Formats: sequence, C-alpha cells, structure tokens
Amino acid sequence: MAVKRCEYYSMEGNIAVPKLKTCPRCGRGVFMGEHEDRFSCGKCGYTEFKQ
Repeated sequence: MAVKRCEYYSMEGNIAVPKLKTCPRCGRGVFMGEHEDRFSCGKCGYTEFKQ
C-alpha cells in the first residue's frame, strides 16, 4: 500500500518540516529508508550505518 507524500512532513506554523532523513547525494525530496542497522537511499544506493 502506498503512503501519501503529505505523511512524510509535519507542519510547524506555516513551514513543512520533513519527518524522515533525506539523502545527501540526491537532495531534497528523496527520503532514505530506515532499516534496523542503517539508513539507505533507494534511488542512488547511498548508505549510512547507525552507531
């Protein structure tokens, strides 16, 4: 089931703030998937491991 794009943001006043981590390579609007031990981008494959 697809998630609506508006569920990825929260509103603080008049500003939409992203709830998820964004990919540093791809830029704004491309969110990273959260796994048990890492964050990964589905578009470019960039991976950050959790501490």
